[in-house]
Amino acid sequence: MDDQLMILLTLFGSTLLIGLGIGTILSKFHLPYIWRHKVNKKSKHHGGELVAEVLHSHGIQHIFTLPGGHISPILVAAEKLGIRIVDTRHEASTVFAADAVARMSGTVGVAAVTAGPGLTNTITAVKNAQMAESPVLLIGGAAATILKGRGALQDIDQMSLFKPLCKYCATVTSVRDIVAVVREALQAAQSGTPGPVFIEFPIDVLYPYAMVSKEMGMKSDSKSFTQKIINWYLDNYLNNLFAGAWEPQDTKPLKISIPFASVDIATLPPTPVEDLRRSLETLGIPCFLGGMSRGLLGPKSTIQMRQRRRDALKEADLIILAGAVCDFRLSYGRGMGRKAKIIAVNRNKEQLYKNADMFWKPTVAVLGDVGTFMRDLAAGLTGHQCDVEWISSLRERDEGKEVINKKMAEEIPEMHLNPMKVFNELEELLPPDAILVADGGDFVATAAYILRPRGPLMWLDPGAFGTLGVGGGFALGAKLCRPESQASFFIVWIIYGDGSLGYSLSEFDTYTRHKTPVIALVGNDAGWTQIAREQVPMFGSSVACDLAYCDYHKAVEGLGARGILLGRNDSIPEKLREAQKIHDDDGLPVLVNVLIGKTKFREGSISV
Repeated sequence: MDDQLMILLTLFGSTLLIGLGIGTILSKFHLPYIWRHKVNKKSKHHGGELVAEVLHSHGIQHIFTLPGGHISPILVAAEKLGIRIVDTRHEASTVFAADAVARMSGTVGVAAVTAGPGLTNTITAVKNAQMAESPVLLIGGAAATILKGRGALQDIDQMSLFKPLCKYCATVTSVRDIVAVVREALQAAQSGTPGPVFIEFPIDVLYPYAMVSKEMGMKSDSKSFTQKIINWYLDNYLNNLFAGAWEPQDTKPLKISIPFASVDIATLPPTPVEDLRRSLETLGIPCFLGGMSRGLLGPKSTIQMRQRRRDALKEADLIILAGAVCDFRLSYGRGMGRKAKIIAVNRNKEQLYKNADMFWKPTVAVLGDVGTFMRDLAAGLTGHQCDVEWISSLRERDEGKEVINKKMAEEIPEMHLNPMKVFNELEELLPPDAILVADGGDFVATAAYILRPRGPLMWLDPGAFGTLGVGGGFALGAKLCRPESQASFFIVWIIYGDGSLGYSLSEFDTYTRHKTPVIALVGNDAGWTQIAREQVPMFGSSVACDLAYCDYHKAVEGLGARGILLGRNDSIPEKLREAQKIHDDDGLPVLVNVLIGKTKFREGSISV
């Protein structure tokens, strides 16, 4: 018995052999639906066009991808509609780039990758987007529906992998369902607590009828009885797959559902970032900013505090957790004063009450949009003034700690440069339009104490997942999500550890090909220093923590970028200005390989 007949019998079980009736067979194909819709078997239209139309209707401007045959129809159709296709060198970078676009533009970031290993390579980035609450649409290819589980190329159970990571997961089973599924996914990504969504597109819903028919094994000129039965089955299968495919459908965005606080607390729509900034300044309450909120109050603000947050939390009699979560970043809630009244605001109920059953308890818990709440609160507290003396004492502490840090920056290590000195010099040179991308451990943590983001949405770090490898994709997305007229004026600086650089070094080829110049500053101390800080004193071994002082500046030149070495005998400002000049004048990506030594700053910090 030939293989095709074996497939047919496997699909039908015993139905065909024992003749239970034509109705039983036809019911498997939903034929009443087919008979109401004529299928144009000569049409050159394909499902990828429908995907592109929906994305275009939603204002999607970029799709980040690493190409594969499963998804080619989507990429080609999207490009024809003016959506920019940006191909990277690793699938994780596609999702990181889409994540950056989502954070900085307020739209859904879109990544498209091929089936199997293409999708499994994105899992870390998707989890990072989930924990960062970034609305990202991941489009994945898949084996043809009829061949799933039969050994097709790159065929695995993809839905089981992504259901725990995504708010919405769907497999498209017919061409006519594409528009509805993509609209629903984009709606889900932005509704409630934002997050990633996943759509699996079997290859047979994306390609034209004629090609799918041919690949399925249809042979119209065959006289074989077996082939005729196979043709009959496949013809019905294809008719159901393509029935109603090209009937007009609405591709416009569905209404997004956003949770709001109750009427007596807040009623306004989501708040623009500049309005949020003005609201905080109106309130005049001391603010500690973390994660994506860095830069919200500009580089220098009288109400923003950067040092000794733990002391301030213990002293405060009222604490507003505006989107802040009581996880490891706030010592699980243990660091707040026991007598303090705590107002917690979050769109995510789980995050709102995180560890509230153990170390803390909210006095008021507001399930709603954070920006809306703070804006309405400021409007309702007109004339309120925070204790001026307390703000002054916090400011004095802040400045005192800054003085100590500057003194430490002048200390000379046994080898190479003091990383604190490097960042102090960079802080003086950073232009007002600089966007900072953080990707690393010890070097990046040092940067967070010294560098001051110039404005809202100008600092990108992984978030609570602590992911290494975000730099390549984040920088790409940050550069591209600006309007073309502005993109050349925004300088994206990636602050890399030498360990984390290894994850996305090859993306310098991407920056070069897509003419998206960035400047990377690599702290090269030849080791995984964040881990070694704990491991060496505790266990007396640096095993697996040692790297080499690699010539990263030479490596990127092989990828079309420019490289600069910055060592002990070089002028830090001059080398940084040289990098900026190459970026501005030549339009090329630049990597500055900074050889740094060991310091006692952050001594005692641990990596868990």
